[in-house]
Amino acid sequence: MDFNFSEEQIAIRDTARDFAQNEIAPTTIERDIKAEFPFEIVKKLGEFGFMGMMVPPEWGGAGFDTISYVLAMEEISKVDASCGVIMSVNNSLVCYGINHWVPMSRKKGF
Repeated sequence: MDFNFSEEQIAIRDTARDFAQNEIAPTTIERDIKAEFPFEIVKKLGEFGFMGMMVPPEWGGAGFDTISYVLAMEEISKVDASCGVIMSVNNSLVCYGINHWVPMSRKKGF
């Protein structure tokens, strides 16, 4: 069994790291002080595919694997835990439900 990351996983990790350091970090403290929601950052996370990482591409998601999701989450959360939580909730709670229930509803004819 090969426990090394794939080239795609490394690219996703590096993209998340660069985004976190260059786009999130410069405004983290100011947003915390002002208690502001990071609307623009969340929009950009979505543009990178980080808000629907394991959703199939035919449903508008990125179609990445779980390891890629964890690597991206780690990089975003290291810089700003609140952005990591937003990303996590969308991927884990919202997208999981869609991934799980939509196919089942189609099988049952709903």
